[in-house]
Amino acid sequence: MTLPRRLALLLAGILGLTRLAHAGNEAVSRPLNGSTELVAPSFEIAAETSYLLGSLANPNSYEVAAGFITARWRWGTIQHDTWLRGYNQVYFLVMGEPILRGPESYYYGISAGFRYNFLQPAARLMPYVSGGVGLGWLDSHADVFGAQGQDFTFNVLSAVGLSYQLNDHVKISAGALYQHLSNGGQTDPNPSLNLFGPQVGVTYSF
Repeated sequence: MTLPRRLALLLAGILGLTRLAHAGNEAVSRPLNGSTELVAPSFEIAAETSYLLGSLANPNSYEVAAGFITARWRWGTIQHDTWLRGYNQVYFLVMGEPILRGPESYYYGISAGFRYNFLQPAARLMPYVSGGVGLGWLDSHADVFGAQGQDFTFNVLSAVGLSYQLNDHVKISAGALYQHLSNGGQTDPNPSLNLFGPQVGVTYSF
């Protein structure tokens, strides 16, 4: 076989393999592209914990170990191909918080609010932001300067962080939490409490 003929056969073989590879890529890409539709859980339960430090003008150096059990329900999605792609959730939680340092010894309460999850196609890592309001009770010590003025308080919670999808049902998360406690001016003075700290958790989706 002459050299030109061999080169022609080699070129034809390369072109054939190129077309075959392109066809294979198209076949694989179709299901992958089809799977980029936003799929969000309809309901999930989360267990989270946080270590919070008091700040912003309160004279007592509060340290709080907070625990949360949260139920979340999906409430709408944004499917546009932008950084805003994701889904909304409405949540309800119960909290129990031993006060490790400060005049009081415990706080417990409830909160309801909203959470937004930023979810890009095929991504396992998902940023989130949340916020809510609620109410609760603690063992107040109104006679201590800077302590809470009464047992009943309102609370405000806000958080930002990242969650990571381990499998179809389980996510882990890490972020930062802000908590505000106040009785809304029902006592004078009303020494509100502002707490900041890291938060970690695990979520099971249904």
